[in-house]
Amino acid sequence: MTQWWLIPLVFLASLLLTAVLRRYALAKSIIDIPNDRSSHVVPTPRGGGVAIVISFLASMPFLDVGGELNNVLIALAGSGGMIAVIGFMDDHGHIAARWRLLGHFIAAFWALFWLGGLPPLEFFGWTLDLAWFGVVIAAFYLVWLLNLYNFMDGIDGIASVEAICVCGGAILIYVIGGFDQLVALPMLLVGAVAGFLYWNFPPARIFMGDAGSGFLGVILGVLSIQAVWVSSQLFWCWLILLGVFIVDATFTLVRRLARGDKVYEAHRSHAYQFASRAYGKHLPVTLFVVALNLMWLLPIALCVMLLSLDGTVGVLLAYAPLVALAVKFKAGSSEEI
Repeated sequence: MTQWWLIPLVFLASLLLTAVLRRYALAKSIIDIPNDRSSHVVPTPRGGGVAIVISFLASMPFLDVGGELNNVLIALAGSGGMIAVIGFMDDHGHIAARWRLLGHFIAAFWALFWLGGLPPLEFFGWTLDLAWFGVVIAAFYLVWLLNLYNFMDGIDGIASVEAICVCGGAILIYVIGGFDQLVALPMLLVGAVAGFLYWNFPPARIFMGDAGSGFLGVILGVLSIQAVWVSSQLFWCWLILLGVFIVDATFTLVRRLARGDKVYEAHRSHAYQFASRAYGKHLPVTLFVVALNLMWLLPIALCVMLLSLDGTVGVLLAYAPLVALAVKFKAGSSEEI
């Protein structure tokens, strides 16, 4: 990446835009009022994630574009922008779940069209080319990732630090592995999220909102698929780095489905939400997520990339203790427990 000067500018833009959005939210009474489904107790402005969207997308025209990178930028701008608009509209009113989901799939297929679909993946040493079926699976993957990111944005700072840890881990793997051409976009995303995190770190002065959380989920998903076209192993690295959110959200969803809950309704039954109530604060849980990413998931991802650990084995190894934590904190259980 030659445009290093973009990173501090993106950070500063996000920092200042979040301040402006906070003032706007307070003036227009766009406030998240605590209720029995909330993990916070103080009325807090929401919608600050729009600063991440604007600062990140605005930086793209300044990148050296051409060939495949140009297609990636179109995929990111189109899908990310669409998800952000849907989230922004939902933050300011309400969009029926079926229409949100339709928009999510349109955004996912837009991204996959420009990325060229899903390339062959390696499973336990075997190369598997899923062809058109791979596009369908990848679309569900993107839609699930953007929705789970929304589900996991429930306590102060957690969605922001997760994005920074995941992108930071990916950047380290790219640099060490010799994939410098992939570094620019995750670095710019780190800058955008870091500017917002100043305002969102516990105790949060503004919340991200659906526009920001959904945007982050789909952008991280698109970046992970972009990486597969360079190396199949990189996709497993991304899945490992995203493990905290993937395991908690998926475990919770499966358990609630098995119990017959209406999974589209708001709830507080994720492991991180039970943990925040157990500790009485958001900060310990948010910092523990950082520790899990840096001291457990990142080393395993590095082993996959540098020590030829099979990617599927790496994912199973990485997720095992995360599942144990989900069980420990009763993820998906009735909230009265």
